[in-house]
Amino acid sequence: MHTSERTEAAIGRWHEAVNRADLDAARLAVADQIVVNGPKGAGAVTPDGFADWIIRSGIQMRPRSWHPISDRVLVVEQDARWPQNEAWSRVATAFRVTGDRVSAALRFPDLRAALEFAYIYTELAATE
Repeated sequence: MHTSERTEAAIGRWHEAVNRADLDAARLAVADQIVVNGPKGAGAVTPDGFADWIIRSGIQMRPRSWHPISDRVLVVEQDARWPQNEAWSRVATAFRVTGDRVSAALRFPDLRAALEFAYIYTELAATE
């Protein structure tokens, strides 16, 4: 399996675990530390912390379009819904995959913002 196929497969497993609220699958879908963001800011959480987020948020996310940035970075435009809101909202998430697991999932209010961030991130990472 090529790196980009592994990246897409890992992100697919991430979405499946989140949408089914499958906590065991969620823990296996993410790296030992996954960088996330939200209303309280950004930071790294453990697989258990990620599983807790799934339960607390109750979020559902439908992938709409996939935008590969590099072998390890991919932006996914999604429709998202939370339990307190019946309507779906369009968002986008910049994912980074390490090995076969998601190591970053950073949500943005729209596709353009996620793509801009992802391109800047890959340029920055390339200079390390």
